[in-house]
Amino acid sequence: MPSILNFKYYIAIIMSEDNQKESAKAEKNQHEDEKSKSETKKEKSLEEKFAESEDKLLRSLAEIENQRRRFEKEIKDAFEFGSFNFAKESLAILDNLQRAKLAIKNDNTLKNNKDLDKFLENITVIEKDLVSIFEKNRIKKINTKNQKFDPNLHQAMSEVEDEKAETGTILQEIQPGYMLGERLLRPALVAVAKKKSSKNEEKDNKKDEK
Repeated sequence: MPSILNFKYYIAIIMSEDNQKESAKAEKNQHEDEKSKSETKKEKSLEEKFAESEDKLLRSLAEIENQRRRFEKEIKDAFEFGSFNFAKESLAILDNLQRAKLAIKNDNTLKNNKDLDKFLENITVIEKDLVSIFEKNRIKKINTKNQKFDPNLHQAMSEVEDEKAETGTILQEIQPGYMLGERLLRPALVAVAKKKSSKNEEKDNKKDEK
C-alpha cells in the first residue's frame, strides 16, 4: 500500500510540475502577445505621426508656393501699372509735338520765315524718334482709317451725316488712340458716319424740286 501511495504522490507532483510549466508557458505566451500588440500599436502610432508630419509639411510647402505666386503677381501688376501710367502720360509729349507742328504750319507770321521748313523737319525727326521708342515698348497707334466704329477701341465725339459712307464708319480721327500690348492705353477720339434723318432728306428733296 505505501508503495502505491508513494507512486500516486509522485504522479501528483509530476502533474503539478507539468501544470506549473504549462501555466508559466501560457503566461509567457500571453506576455509575448501583449508585447507584440504593444509594439504593433507603437508602430502604428509612429506611422500615424509620420503621416501627420508629412501632411503638415505638404500643406506648408503649398502655402509657401501660393505666397510666392501672389508675390510674383503683385510685383508684375505693380510693374505693369507703373509702365501703363508712364506710357499714358508720355502720350502727352507726342500730342504736344503734333499740336505745335500744326500750329506752326498755320501761323501766318511764321509762314514767311525761311527757316520754317527746317524747324518743322526737326520736330518731325523728334516725333518719329518718340514713335519708335513707343513701338519698341509695345505702344502702338490704333488704326482708324476706313475702320468701323469699335467701342472697345474708339470713342465717338460726333456723328456726321454721310450718304456715301456706311453707318458706323469712322470719317475723321480727332485724337489718335494707343494700345499697350493687348491693353487699351487710350481710345481714339473719332467722328462717325450716320444716315441722314428723314427731316434732312425732306429738305434735300425740296431743294432738288426747286
